[in-house]
Amino acid sequence: MKLDFLLTAILALTHFLVLGQRVENFQLNDAVSGKTFALADHENAKAVVLIFTNNTCPFSKLYENRILTLNQQFSGDGFVFAMVNPHTAIETDESQESMRQKAVESNYGFPYLIDDQQVVTKQLQVTKLPEVVVISPSPTGFSVSYRGAIDNNPQMAENASIKYLENALTSIQNKKNPSPSTSRPVGCNIKNVN
Repeated sequence: MKLDFLLTAILALTHFLVLGQRVENFQLNDAVSGKTFALADHENAKAVVLIFTNNTCPFSKLYENRILTLNQQFSGDGFVFAMVNPHTAIETDESQESMRQKAVESNYGFPYLIDDQQVVTKQLQVTKLPEVVVISPSPTGFSVSYRGAIDNNPQMAENASIKYLENALTSIQNKKNPSPSTSRPVGCNIKNVN
C-alpha cells in the first residue's frame, strides 16, 4: 500500500515537473538569416513551437511537409515556429551552410536554429529527431505546454490517427491546456556533442 502511494506520488511529481517546466531565455543563431532568435522576443506569441530536427534523419525527412503545413495553418494566428538542429557541430551534412541550403530549397519560411553546443536541447531534455517542444508565455515567464511527437504515424501522414502537435496548438488557440500534454517521440537519437 505504501509502495503504491509512493510510486503514484513520484509519477505525479514527475508529470508536474515536465508540464510545468519553466524555460529560461535562450538565444540561437538562424542558419538562414544569420540573425539571433531569442525566446524573450516572443512574449506576445500564443506559443513558440520548437521542432528539433536535422537534415539527414530519415524521420525528420518524413515529417518535413507536415511541419510546413502546420506552420501555414497556425503561424498567422500568433504561433512562432522554428526548427532547431542539435547536430551542427557533429556531422558534416549539418553545417550552417547545409542548413541554410536545406531551408531555402524547402522554403521553410521560419528560422532554422543552430544549437551547436546543445544548450537548448539539453535545457529542454530533448532526445529524438524530430521532437517538438511547445513553449507558452505567461506573466510569470515561459513554460512547456506540450512536448513529444508530431503525430502517431511517422511513415504515412494520411494514416496518422492522433495529431498530437495540431491538437496541442488548437487547444492553446482555444485558451485550453493541451491534452495530452506529452507523447513519446519516435525518431533518430540525438548524438551528444561532448
